[in-house]
Amino acid sequence: MISQDIPLIDLHRHIEGNIRISTILDLARQHNLDLPAWDEANLSPHVQVQTQQPGVMSFLEKFTLPMRMLVNLDACRRVAYEAVIDAAAEGIDYIELRFSPWFMAETHALAPQGVVEAVLDGIQSGRNESGIQVKLLGILSRTYGPEIAMKELEALLPLAERIVGLDLAGDEANFPAELFERHFERAREVGWKATVHAGEAAGAESVWQSIRVLGAQRIGHGLAIINDLALMDYLFERQIGIECNLTSNVQTSSVADYASHPIKTFLENGLCASINSDDPGISGIDLRYEYEVAAPKAGLTDAQIRQAQLNAVESAFLTPREKQNLVKKAKSD
Repeated sequence: MISQDIPLIDLHRHIEGNIRISTILDLARQHNLDLPAWDEANLSPHVQVQTQQPGVMSFLEKFTLPMRMLVNLDACRRVAYEAVIDAAAEGIDYIELRFSPWFMAETHALAPQGVVEAVLDGIQSGRNESGIQVKLLGILSRTYGPEIAMKELEALLPLAERIVGLDLAGDEANFPAELFERHFERAREVGWKATVHAGEAAGAESVWQSIRVLGAQRIGHGLAIINDLALMDYLFERQIGIECNLTSNVQTSSVADYASHPIKTFLENGLCASINSDDPGISGIDLRYEYEVAAPKAGLTDAQIRQAQLNAVESAFLTPREKQNLVKKAKSD
């Protein structure tokens, strides 16, 4: 169960994977867009994963319809705002939301920098209304290749002071980290933190590259870490965070089932693994589900779940003072 005296934190949640079904319906009506169904119950199979998918890329196909709804910058602003409001409604104390400007812009040929500005506006409105603490990560999508990723980076950099870090996501198997070395150099130059999706659709070498070539301070998913004892030792010694996403890893068939997930082994070996939601709108879950249903199915004890919650505090892209204030607030509430 969730420990009430520790902040509830989500470090790995995609705005694009967190769009409400009701918002999809509303935007489709407003803009005369076709949908395969016009009520939430019948639309949900088209936008939510309801059976295990054969891999990560087939899981990502569920994003196609929600991205069609991002017809203008107001729609981008809205989904960012609602992502914050929804996180607050879950009782989350601090969340790091992430998004790919190019992915959000692509379907309707929006200006990527305009998307960044709209998302930041939506985040700020949600933060002002709810009081939740939020930080934003920009994503470079590997799937587009390094040239488009550089354009994506250039859409983010003018607003660097309002963004805390950079992530690399997308087609890990076909676009290795080394293609994006210069991108992450530029991110470090503006003071950003770095997290990288790695070890989900590729092996442990992908994680090594993310750390050594890109300077990753956290790893998203990181399933392949379990296959390399030297890598586990390295992560333990440096306390590099692992952003675990239990349900989405089952849904992408990256693990066979919850019991096969390596998070228990990570925690048993002192690695800084945390529990996160990934794409709640696509997976049909929220962070509480991951703690209260998925984590016990993965074999975690109450003490291990508590440790994962502490690990999220430790590996958050926050200053020591911000972490201290979050912990104080949780203890006093």
